[in-house]
Amino acid sequence: MKAMRPDKEYFGCLFKLLTSSLVIILLPGRTSQQDAEINNSVGDVSALPAAELSPLRGPYFDTSASKNVTALVGKTAYLNCRVRNLGNRTVSWVRHRDIHLLTTARYTYTSDQRFQSIHSPQTEDWTLQIRYPQRRDSGVYECQVSTTPPIGTSMYLSVVEPVTTILGGPEMYINKGSTMNLTCVVQHSPEPPPSVYWTHNSEEINYDSPRGGVSVITEKGDMTTSYLLIQRAQAADSGKYTCNPSNANSKTVVVHVLNEHPAAMQHGGQLRLQNPMSVFIISATVILLGS
Repeated sequence: MKAMRPDKEYFGCLFKLLTSSLVIILLPGRTSQQDAEINNSVGDVSALPAAELSPLRGPYFDTSASKNVTALVGKTAYLNCRVRNLGNRTVSWVRHRDIHLLTTARYTYTSDQRFQSIHSPQTEDWTLQIRYPQRRDSGVYECQVSTTPPIGTSMYLSVVEPVTTILGGPEMYINKGSTMNLTCVVQHSPEPPPSVYWTHNSEEINYDSPRGGVSVITEKGDMTTSYLLIQRAQAADSGKYTCNPSNANSKTVVVHVLNEHPAAMQHGGQLRLQNPMSVFIISATVILLGS
């Protein structure tokens, strides 16, 4: 019996099954001898170099370039999808929350113009840009390729709003002559703030002023903490102190420096340090400034 000539579709299916390490399923109507002839003509696919096998594989996602993303409220967010061997297929972005088609190729299909697809012909990256993201934009987004059936990969966008607090606020009472410690904590930030500066009555504090005894220590990490230390507190040190992280909202505390120790004295001056080494550093700073 003469062997049938295998068609292109059969080869495509066979390559896909072999490269996916799945069980080989023989097409209906073919004998074992015919399949042996086909396998001999194709050769051992697993032995093919990646460069030769890649064009035969069809579109697939580079998952190393696709990851969950955390973005700040109001700061442009980017979800990146890298598709290998795209060919003449198109890439679309879909929001899972309402099964809403956002973009196809480089065209935006939603009335919300904050969404835009970005692609450079020199790359395999298809990036969904979301301008001015809000917390409601958090959720699952899927990058889809128009194969039959379509294939897709999902990623999660988390839009967060950093929270700044000053321990002991909103008002603190400090005994005259004591050491004032204002502790500012920044939480839920995707990255530590590049800088944190303090103001007193809306003016940035000068740590080299003739008054002396003023210093700041900032610990950066998943939770960033900034300590403002003022030695020998005086009445002139009363007023509004504001902690200003560069990537989060500011926070203000009103400080009252009193001549007597009131019964309602707040405990805002207590140190709450994440790292025990900071206790030593601050203690040494206090001693040096006081000498």
